[in-house]
Amino acid sequence: MGQPVNKKLALALCGSAIMAVTATGCGDDTGEQIQSWAQNVCDEVAPQVEKIQNANNAIAEVGDADTPPAEVQKVDSQAFQDLSEAYGGLAGAVDGAGDPPVENGAELRENAAEELNDISTTYTGLKKRMDGLDTKDQNAFADGLNGIVEELHQLGDSSQEALSELQAGELGQAMAEQEGCQSKPAGTGGGDDGASGDAD
Repeated sequence: MGQPVNKKLALALCGSAIMAVTATGCGDDTGEQIQSWAQNVCDEVAPQVEKIQNANNAIAEVGDADTPPAEVQKVDSQAFQDLSEAYGGLAGAVDGAGDPPVENGAELRENAAEELNDISTTYTGLKKRMDGLDTKDQNAFADGLNGIVEELHQLGDSSQEALSELQAGELGQAMAEQEGCQSKPAGTGGGDDGASGDAD
């Protein structure tokens, strides 16, 4: 059946690159330049993270209901579109803030922006795959969803190195202190998709 697989899809999303975007915890005060850079990034990050969380919630919600495959396809396809746009926006936020004032700042920025753009491209590809699934064949549809789940797991395993480096040390501490880069409990912060989820 497609619905349990779609719940796996939501869980895979929770464990993928979304976790690398939302910094958690607090750190010691850092230099004013680092704080300024972090604020510039995180002010732009906040709406994109909310968009990611809402897309994840939408996928989880449609997976919980006794929803026909065609409806699952419609919701998931839109969610992947939103995810692609959000990660593209995150790449723009990182790139637009300029080089962070730390050692190898230019390399950190370039790698993180490239990684986020790659994630955006991956979600565009997943949307196309979702749109191409046969909703009239329940077993084939479930198999197709399973393939997408596997790709999401691979994305989570392989796509976070540059983002992790960006969020290390003083820079990561400064980002963690910015409200825009702090993950919110599921179901908070606007949007129509207020279903509870695990994007915490």
